[in-house]
Amino acid sequence: MAEQTHFKQSLGLLDATMIVAGSMIGSGIFIVSADITRNVGSAGWLIAVWLLTGFMTLTAALSYGELSGMFPRAGGQYVYLKEAYNPLIGFLYGWSFFTVIQTGTIAAVGVAFSKFAGYFIPALEIKDENILMNLGWLKVYPAQLVSILLIVFLTWVNTRGVKEGKIIQTTFTVTKLVSLFGLIIFGFILAARKDIWNANWTNAWSMKSISTSGDISPVIGVAALGAIAASMVGSIFSSDAWNNVTFIAGEIKNPARNIGLSLFLGTLIVTIIYVAANFMYISVLPLHDIAFAPQDRVAVSAANAIFGNIGTYVIAVMIMVSTFGCNNGLILAGARVYYSMAQDGLFFKKAGTLNKFAVPQWALWAQCIVASILCLSGRYGDLLDMVSFVVVIFYMLTIAGIFILRKSRPDMERPYKAFGYPVMPLIYIVMGLNFCILLIIYKPKFTWPGLLIVLIGIPIYFIALARKKEVVYK
Repeated sequence: MAEQTHFKQSLGLLDATMIVAGSMIGSGIFIVSADITRNVGSAGWLIAVWLLTGFMTLTAALSYGELSGMFPRAGGQYVYLKEAYNPLIGFLYGWSFFTVIQTGTIAAVGVAFSKFAGYFIPALEIKDENILMNLGWLKVYPAQLVSILLIVFLTWVNTRGVKEGKIIQTTFTVTKLVSLFGLIIFGFILAARKDIWNANWTNAWSMKSISTSGDISPVIGVAALGAIAASMVGSIFSSDAWNNVTFIAGEIKNPARNIGLSLFLGTLIVTIIYVAANFMYISVLPLHDIAFAPQDRVAVSAANAIFGNIGTYVIAVMIMVSTFGCNNGLILAGARVYYSMAQDGLFFKKAGTLNKFAVPQWALWAQCIVASILCLSGRYGDLLDMVSFVVVIFYMLTIAGIFILRKSRPDMERPYKAFGYPVMPLIYIVMGLNFCILLIIYKPKFTWPGLLIVLIGIPIYFIALARKKEVVYK
């Protein structure tokens, strides 16, 4: 069969919504509440951080609906940035996306799958006795190889066509949504304790910093804003990847309607689950146990309180299901960005071709290779921290693009308009700007390296542009 030249529109509203929700829910909700609690030290502020993140996510998703209706084609955010600003801004997003944002997330989620598989297969635990190869600068564990095998398998599945990918996505996303709702309900019914709940909500709005040694110190004044920003690094990471559905616009039926609607439904479902899960944590675990859950695995501690010793294995299975489905969505969607960049002559030419199943096979395998290297490096977690605020910068730029396009292209068809424009998009930009500034001040290690990764893309862009011109002139 010959290569295809166009994507096939084979994904409906349910499929798109499952991609939004499935790409968002990985391992973060099971873990990051520990770090948030150490930063803010109270039940009220723990919930507030998740509510703030949910508000930002929903606002951004509703704003993206307008852009997806205007440009219902593969590439999503890359296309929006290119159209609102210029090709350079779009390329810098695509470059960051390929080098760490998407590939680093795929690697991190893959390793989370392997780590929790270690509950059932001890050889997969990250321990010195399980090292396969030690080169000093590089340590290879069986868990990393399993992560790579998972990424390779899901990449292969997605090279067989979007239909196969959507079956996995819908099945695993529905399974983890039902499992999470079940965990939350069982937590409230079987393990909620009034004494724990009351104790956790005593002085619930008195912000405190809890050190790893257990020392507690009050957080007051401007430092409170820094604590909130530092906390939101984890919650934003847990809520990220909702925009993946925009990358596959070329394969969604009636994209002008269904992308915007799926963004709203998917982000709303996940926000409700995340907030409810944290209310459940507060009802079954003392605040100290949330902050100092072994290896930050708050959900494991909660499940043990709900189900007893078997709770550990319940959560391990849930996280394996969650991360498997999450990685499928990330892998499926990510390659479409490189495809769009290649179509513009700003990425490897091969990435801009579709195989006989009408999917960008070469781009999928290129993404797989980079994600696999990050799995082996063991540095994916650091990279993700570095670009946490860069991701928000690109979100802000994209949402600001709505204002620019309303002026520059007022007559362009807009099947769906940004909710609450101009107030809601403006609120997101202000909140995002505050988040980034506070991170620069209080957590510089999360910012400058991330900016460096983005800026390295500038000379690469001009090299790509020069090569593109050479090809044209030839």
